[in-house]
Amino acid sequence: MFKKLISLLLALTLALPVTAFAVKMPSLELNAPSAVLVEVETGKTLFARNPHEKRACASVTKVMTLLLVMEAIDGGRLKYTDTLTTSAHAASMGGSDIWLEEGERMTVDDLLKATAVASANDAAVVLAEAVSGSEDAFVAAMNKRARALKMNDTTFKNCNGLDEKGHLTSAYDVALMTRELIKHKKIFKYTSIWLDNLRGGKTQIVNTNKLLRTYDGITGLKTGTTDDAGCCMSATAERDGLTLAAVVLGCNTGTERFADSAALLDYGFTNFTVEKLELPSEALGKLNVSGGMTSQTRLNCENPGTVVVSRMGDSKLNRECIIKKDVRAPVKKGDKMGEVNYYSGKRLLKSCDITALDSVEKLTFSSVASAMLRALGKL
Repeated sequence: MFKKLISLLLALTLALPVTAFAVKMPSLELNAPSAVLVEVETGKTLFARNPHEKRACASVTKVMTLLLVMEAIDGGRLKYTDTLTTSAHAASMGGSDIWLEEGERMTVDDLLKATAVASANDAAVVLAEAVSGSEDAFVAAMNKRARALKMNDTTFKNCNGLDEKGHLTSAYDVALMTRELIKHKKIFKYTSIWLDNLRGGKTQIVNTNKLLRTYDGITGLKTGTTDDAGCCMSATAERDGLTLAAVVLGCNTGTERFADSAALLDYGFTNFTVEKLELPSEALGKLNVSGGMTSQTRLNCENPGTVVVSRMGDSKLNRECIIKKDVRAPVKKGDKMGEVNYYSGKRLLKSCDITALDSVEKLTFSSVASAMLRALGKL
């Protein structure tokens, strides 16, 4: 009986919102067995259900494919205007495609459009081959990039998400690669398209993301559906400076997928906001140093950025600036001289180090002599 009670409590805990907020958050009903909602800039998880459960994700895989293509473009290895030739392998893809024929040529721009809008498996392979020489080499690059992003639940077997044994990820990992992809703002040029055409108007494509027509603030990003994966989605949206990414995996129908994604985004926009943190002037001022060749060092502090706060919280944001006193030489550039702490009530939200911007050498006979010799050498 005791073991059953513990199991029940654990199951209930895993279904609760994962937040660091002190207030009680409202419940959220979803159909998806696995889901995550994150605030994009900070990466803070606002809601999670089985976030690390390994699952197939269908064409949501193409988030990583698009990321590597955008990185290749930014790195100068590929251009939007480049014209690529379809291989026999790319033309053999099934599922969602734009019916590319072996030898058919298409620009990178149109292939990106086909991949992001129509979820074209054949177009994705053409892009993969252009970046890495072959799909196999590209998949190896996908897995390497996944490791770099700490996508520890993920193993890619192909670049388009067709069902394949061992091709698995998690809602949490999809959120990680989603955040990375949308750093490339030009991707929204494609993910925001509802209706367009290819081949000079001969082929019409319609976005698989139906939220583009119904959800306020939607910017993308990628849907996916296969027998193994069910209906999946990574949805991104922005309102009033708050950017969210909602991931749902394993829904039974497309209707459930879009409803769950919208519910997650609604939950985020209703209950959370972002606050820009300001640095106190003293964190960028000067600090007296005794016993040194110079009497001061300038101070530096990293940009604190923003924090996510609950709209339901009662506590106002406040900050505390702590700077060392009675500092004696030697001081090295980068040494910690203090910190700025940001709180909501008594709860610490963020801490930023204040560091020395200048080195201060200790005042000794040899240091004075060296300084004099340097000065004489300049005369």
